[in-house]
Amino acid sequence: MTGGAPCVADLNARLADLHRRTAETPLFNPVFQLALELSRKLELGELALDHIEALVAEMECEGLRARAARLDRIAGPIAPAENEQRIDALAAEDDFTTFAVRWQRPAAHIVFTAHPTFLLSRAQSEAVTTSASSGDFSEASVCVASPQRDTITLDHEHEEAMAALTRGQAARDRINTRLFDIAAARFPKKWKSLQPMPVRFATWVGYDMDGRTDISWSTSIRYRLQEKALRLASYAASLETALPGLAERVERARAHTAAMAERFAGDLSAPEALSKAANALTAEHPDKIISLSAIIAELEEEARHADPELARTFLVVAAAMRADGLGMGGIHFRVNSSQLQNAIRQRIDPKANLNLASQAALVRMRELLAEVKPLTSNFAALAIENSTAVRQFLAMAQILAHIDADSPIRMLVAECEQPTTVLAALYYAEMFGVADKVDVSPLFETETALEHGGRLLDAVLAEPAYRAYARRRGRIAIQTGFSDAGRFVGQISATLAIERLQGRLAEAMVANGLTDVSALVFNTGGESMGRGSHPSSMEDRLHWQMSPWARRRFLRASIRLEPEVSFQGGDGYLWFGSDELALATLTRFAEMPLWAADAEAITDPFYRRTDLSLDFYRAIREVQHGHLESRTYSRAVTALGLGLLNDTGSRKSRRQSDLAGDRTMSLRQIRAIPHNAVLQQLGYPVNVIAGVGTAAEGNQEEIASLLRESERGRALVRLVRAANALASIKTVAAFGELFNSAYWASRPYRGDEQHISDGCLRLAEYLTKDDRTGVYRRLASRLRVDALKLHRLLALIPDEAPHPDRETTRRNIGALQALRLTLFKHMFLRTVMVPQFSRANDISRDDVLEMFFTLRVEDGLAQLRRAFPVHLASIGDFKVDAPSAYPDSSATGYAQIHRDFIDPIARCYALSLRIGTAIANEFGAHG
Repeated sequence: MTGGAPCVADLNARLADLHRRTAETPLFNPVFQLALELSRKLELGELALDHIEALVAEMECEGLRARAARLDRIAGPIAPAENEQRIDALAAEDDFTTFAVRWQRPAAHIVFTAHPTFLLSRAQSEAVTTSASSGDFSEASVCVASPQRDTITLDHEHEEAMAALTRGQAARDRINTRLFDIAAARFPKKWKSLQPMPVRFATWVGYDMDGRTDISWSTSIRYRLQEKALRLASYAASLETALPGLAERVERARAHTAAMAERFAGDLSAPEALSKAANALTAEHPDKIISLSAIIAELEEEARHADPELARTFLVVAAAMRADGLGMGGIHFRVNSSQLQNAIRQRIDPKANLNLASQAALVRMRELLAEVKPLTSNFAALAIENSTAVRQFLAMAQILAHIDADSPIRMLVAECEQPTTVLAALYYAEMFGVADKVDVSPLFETETALEHGGRLLDAVLAEPAYRAYARRRGRIAIQTGFSDAGRFVGQISATLAIERLQGRLAEAMVANGLTDVSALVFNTGGESMGRGSHPSSMEDRLHWQMSPWARRRFLRASIRLEPEVSFQGGDGYLWFGSDELALATLTRFAEMPLWAADAEAITDPFYRRTDLSLDFYRAIREVQHGHLESRTYSRAVTALGLGLLNDTGSRKSRRQSDLAGDRTMSLRQIRAIPHNAVLQQLGYPVNVIAGVGTAAEGNQEEIASLLRESERGRALVRLVRAANALASIKTVAAFGELFNSAYWASRPYRGDEQHISDGCLRLAEYLTKDDRTGVYRRLASRLRVDALKLHRLLALIPDEAPHPDRETTRRNIGALQALRLTLFKHMFLRTVMVPQFSRANDISRDDVLEMFFTLRVEDGLAQLRRAFPVHLASIGDFKVDAPSAYPDSSATGYAQIHRDFIDPIARCYALSLRIGTAIANEFGAHG
């Protein structure tokens, strides 16, 4: 790469040249070398930040195009006409009963969730969905999108969830319209009795209290009212022409609901204000609707006597009402098990003498359940309640009594590891009279829960009170968490452990005589290969979270399966980012219902040869556990804090801790999504790849043969290959060299970079005590050993999903990483060359340097701006008669310091975050 500003093609070509040098010198690092060459150009003035921004913009565009193409490929075909033809082909049953049963059973329950996963700006999200919807992946289609991001609030997340739900509902209406047309043509005497429900929707945005304290009970009530008003508006619009009288009644109900939402959006801290809002909501009113059953019956009666076209309109609306109720779908409250345990302890063990995991606590819990009597409650009781868990049950009671009496509510219990916790949730549901409408759902995601979850299910289902409750509800509900599980035990191990747990649920239901109720299994994961979804195809994605083997366990036990999956945040909402994408996504679910399996299928060798597959699983898990417990791995992942990531959600990415403790930060202080996202940004998805090669060591031929012959095994390999195709151990090592004192000391040694020699010396001196170079080198060495074993294993297995553009993608990611390292080097040099400033608020210059070196850049910039303010009082602000020749031209203030140091640092960091987005797009998701 010679003089002048390079283009992206130059960077990729140079990177290819540098990669060839690894054959001569195995330890040579092409990514770091390219970063050094770019850094020299930048510091010499041959390359400007403007040039780097242009390169970033071009590669940002490529990332968006890659993401749009991937979405199009997996969700496709996208064209509405083709998907309607697919629905026609699926609805080919000759018998009306078979037809009705098929389409009255949801192919899936889809839940819109939100965490820190809103990676793209709104403009970028729209560009990706427009491109995927139209099939136009040109630069003109995608690259005009601004990367400018707004601060993401809970309200923003809720609005995005509602938009995705709205498009999903419209797509479902379109499918239902098609089904009624088909039924009317083929079953003219029976079609009006059809009650289709191809999919159900739900959301937890605004109701999920796990890991956050910023959602008050009034937030949840306000959102539920807003959702009710939004849904009533769509019902009214659908009936406006066909049945104006009913449409007017529904519109009046919408206006009444909207007025209630406004009341609960106000300040309710004063008892008088809350009392007025509560009394208005609970009072009888002619426009108040809390059940749609009468309206559904009225629509179906009207349909009986109407002509086919009108009847179809009525029945489509009735089907939507039956599916969604008085809201945009179901709602999922979520609390942490510790919150429930803190609440129940006051009742079973006020003196704190009992271990809640003990048999004595379980006995006492049974006694409480046997004695519980329903209590009435109101909004005042909700307002004064201090316990988070109890507050959620009180909120559910008010929603069911005064907003929507029909729709069931899910109560998800995170990190649930004890039977007592599940029974405590049931106790509060009974206490507040909502047990007949609330599904208590333990979440299995931690190491302990996955290891002992089968025993927990056996224990809970053996409880007579729980069995009676399950029969009353008609289902048993559980949740499995792929994101956290994938962080704790690795994604491969997590998937296999969750699969076994799902099978154990079927066994426990059989053993306890509960085959007469449904099994509702909610599998939560995110996009990408790192958080529980499969990147190869829609079939792989749908089989990944609930495999055919697990489905057959329920099918063979004659247990009705109600599978549920999440689409999470900005990543997941892309699948519903346009009407075309929403219809395509729902059509894929209709083609491959999540409950479907071949009960007579021959057992996959992966499950037959457990002597091999179990050892393989345990060995992978052991390697993953070793990384999780390793100080080297923990330090490498947390070495740059969360500074590699954009702020992508309203929930904090990091659990509460001492912000000064970055050097000893535990991985458990970082949430699953940012943890997995950091791995992508460091260049190697450890949680997906690590351990697979080592697990086959000593038995490679047999393991390879098993993986070749097994469909489940081939899916595992496709996932690992997809991650490995994007992985670069050299990049991991390159991050360590940023903190190599010897590198900085040697860089100006030849004499041609004397203009930065002082900065290099200061960096070299400061970093002599830094441990990160050694940490990254040790981690890279461990990963390399494991990767060599993986390559030997993969050489024995045919590649079923080859990527023809694999090398281009790898070069793009490598160039992005080199550009980011260049920016970090420039930022570090600017940082140490900032003039001395005084200590303030117990923060020294070294403290500020450490902020930048751990990428707490905004904190560091705030300190520099405090030390070097630009907006000082001007002598021109004063009307003083006496003249003054001071300040003269030498007293220019700090503007130059901002121009030479503070502004470049801020710009470098902003560009580095844009690079992070581009890298995440190449991987397919944030985290």
